Amino acid sequence: MLRIFKKADTETLNEIAEEMRVRKATKFVMLFSMGSQFDHLIVQRLAKLGVFAVVADPASVKAEDVKKAAPAGIILSGGPVSVAYDEPPPFDDTIFNLGIPTLGVCLGFQMWAKHLGAPVRLQEKREFGVHTFTLKGEDPLFARVAKETKVLETHGDSVEESTALTSLGSTDNTPVAAGRKGHLWGVQFHPEVTDTEAGTQIYENFMQICGITDRFPAHNVAEQKIAELKKLVGSKKVLIALSGGSDSSVVAYLLRNTGAQLKGVYIRGIDRPDDEAYVKKYFGSADWIELEVADATKEFLKALKGKTTMREKRLAMRGVYKDVLEKEIEKFGADFIAQGTLYTDLRESGHGHATGAVVAEIKVHHNVKLGFSVPEIGPLETEVKDSARSIGRDIGVPEDLLVRHPFPGPGLVVRIEGEVNAEKLKTARAVDGIYIEELRKAGLYETVWQAGAVVTASVHTESKGDGAGLGHVVALWAIWSVNGFTARFAQLPYEFLDRVSRRITNEVREVGAVVYRISDKPPATIEWG
Repeated sequence: MLRIFKKADTETLNEIAEEMRVRKATKFVMLFSMGSQFDHLIVQRLAKLGVFAVVADPASVKAEDVKKAAPAGIILSGGPVSVAYDEPPPFDDTIFNLGIPTLGVCLGFQMWAKHLGAPVRLQEKREFGVHTFTLKGEDPLFARVAKETKVLETHGDSVEESTALTSLGSTDNTPVAAGRKGHLWGVQFHPEVTDTEAGTQIYENFMQICGITDRFPAHNVAEQKIAELKKLVGSKKVLIALSGGSDSSVVAYLLRNTGAQLKGVYIRGIDRPDDEAYVKKYFGSADWIELEVADATKEFLKALKGKTTMREKRLAMRGVYKDVLEKEIEKFGADFIAQGTLYTDLRESGHGHATGAVVAEIKVHHNVKLGFSVPEIGPLETEVKDSARSIGRDIGVPEDLLVRHPFPGPGLVVRIEGEVNAEKLKTARAVDGIYIEELRKAGLYETVWQAGAVVTASVHTESKGDGAGLGHVVALWAIWSVNGFTARFAQLPYEFLDRVSRRITNEVREVGAVVYRISDKPPATIEWG
């Protein structure tokens, strides 16, 4: 299966032809992956429309390669590079002159706009989050799209009005939020994310512009993954890192159908209050998997001693995480190790599509590129949270596991500012327990995608009873999301926040004050660090 298009040699062109034959497709789209967090969502969005997308490497593909491959359309994704003040990203600009329908998303739009001579400048009022997009007229890219619609923007640069292109729509601070010049279209927002209301329609319209009307049949993703896993593992031994969250649970159930010998390992030490209970409930007495709980509390605290930055702490716990699993690999005699790593984890770690694009490392993930002593299996590395849950439902993973809030990979390490010690871990567990319990009691748990509480490094004067002193400031947060790539802060009722705050300050002696975070992703990440 073709992964990345780098050159139009005979072998690669034959691979594309074979994929098209299998998919019963006569046309395809070429996506230049420019390094955005959202690149994979474009592929996913097109796949849901039944469109075959070939992901191309902008650093190596030339106009001549594109002409030989003959895509029906081209999409350039967003990315972390600025064409206003950085070195331009690697890309052959003459591709814009081929006459092939092209859609630029954010950075992709800015690239072709600059190529045509339109000014691209650092925006005085940057736009991150959901904004209202207003159409200025009719265009086939926006057919059947409302005159005003919500879109997700994340850009600091802006294409300015110019005779080099026609503005198709605007947002509050961006006069040219969409533009066109002949066969070139561009948008300053992300149609691939669910926060953009008309995103699917916009991509469908672009497919119509490209003349892609035949669509390949939808495949049963779960069946395909199980078949691939059966071929890979056979009846060998597979160790599975279980967290009690939905992703690792889905991986376990996928492997359940392969005939492999399975052992799950739950690592205790920096976990949330109810994670272990969920793992034991659903895997502890199952006859198809052996479960072991490895207590690494002392090892975690020792490795985290003296570490104060989130990156230092992530790296420290990552080392312990790997060491524990390596011991279990040896004990079990495992042939493979499996994790619930998502595409989101890879992308935020600076991995993902293997192109020459600049890919920003947002954070160090505990479960990415660890280099285990046995081959690693990541059945969900092509999925985001919502699609992984859909696979889980298809293969019978209990709904109770699927709707659990995502497990923070580094556990409570990312929910404690400064050095992690036993006292702060105890506080973090107590606060998390109260918060999640109240969310469930109020019927709010399943309405938010994830929620957490952070023991910050700030202290607050407190007066409890007749005494006075200093206590930790705890920051609560909750977000609404579908896939984890984007998120909006959950507007929880004030009455609920008041009740939770009172319980925490009354029941947890070490806490002096409670605050609530109201930032979206972007610009903030979901976890604190």
